[in-house]
Amino acid sequence: MKAAIYTQYGPPEVVSVVETEKPLPAPGEVLIKIHVATVNRTDCGFRSAEYFISRLWSGLIKPHTKILGNEFAGEIVAVGEEVTRFRVGDRVFGYDDSRFGGHAEYKVVAEDGTLSTIPHHLAYHEVAAATEGAHYALSNIRAAKVKAGYHVLVNGATGAIGSAAVQILRYLGAHITAVCAAPHADLVNGLGADRVIDYLSDDFTRTDQKFDFIFDAVGKSSFGRCKPLLKKSGIYVSTELGKNGENIPLALLTPLLGGRKAIFPIPRFTGDDMQFLTELLAGGDLRPLIDRYYTLDQIVDAYRYVETGQKIGNVLINMTG
Repeated sequence: MKAAIYTQYGPPEVVSVVETEKPLPAPGEVLIKIHVATVNRTDCGFRSAEYFISRLWSGLIKPHTKILGNEFAGEIVAVGEEVTRFRVGDRVFGYDDSRFGGHAEYKVVAEDGTLSTIPHHLAYHEVAAATEGAHYALSNIRAAKVKAGYHVLVNGATGAIGSAAVQILRYLGAHITAVCAAPHADLVNGLGADRVIDYLSDDFTRTDQKFDFIFDAVGKSSFGRCKPLLKKSGIYVSTELGKNGENIPLALLTPLLGGRKAIFPIPRFTGDDMQFLTELLAGGDLRPLIDRYYTLDQIVDAYRYVETGQKIGNVLINMTG
């Protein structure tokens, strides 16, 4: 099978497409023919190892897992012994940030992993990007204990995480202020934002409005700048470590002081979470934004584009050409 392989950390050019052995499902596993995958921030982070801490999972000197791609959609073509949840021919999508493997024509997944059947009325490309950004958004929203009626600000509302956050927050009944570039205001309003601030012309930290929760989905602000915007018990969350890694010590210290606080949740993604996202997709309450498509042979270009920081939503890899 064809697969995108990397054997050392570095820029997009360390990835190459080669022929490699097709995997076989072990007991309790299914084999999926991948139709669509994505290139996302998680893939880029593991490939570059820009944050050295990622090497604790991927390998200190060189990567243990040579095929990246943590979210995917495809068709089950074989099942291992003892598999009862799925059968050959099922259309499925899922997320796997432990073994990765989505940047290949075939991938094995445990049947009890974060894997779900695709709602019958949706195509592969409509669900392939429904897990990576959404699971980060969901983890942070739940950690902030957002309730209906909360006033929430999402910085970076057009990214994979931010756009998913806006839609999940809308489903939960929150009042949403979104920060993005003015040309995308209509798009973000369509996702569920009540108000849009153009970061190109306005500094959102100068708004007079107060928020129960500020979600910095691009990690380009800080707790210090956002603290005046928080209500007395408001919560700030960033998807990045912050300047000099400040968000981790802030998450340890500020909850002890009472009042406004920063938290830094460790993302979790369970089978129940996967089912929740599947229900949102089926009901039309979650619609992953798609920026552009590449083929597997163009994956280096896909990495380059993702790392410009200019993508709107998600970048898809069409594995079937």
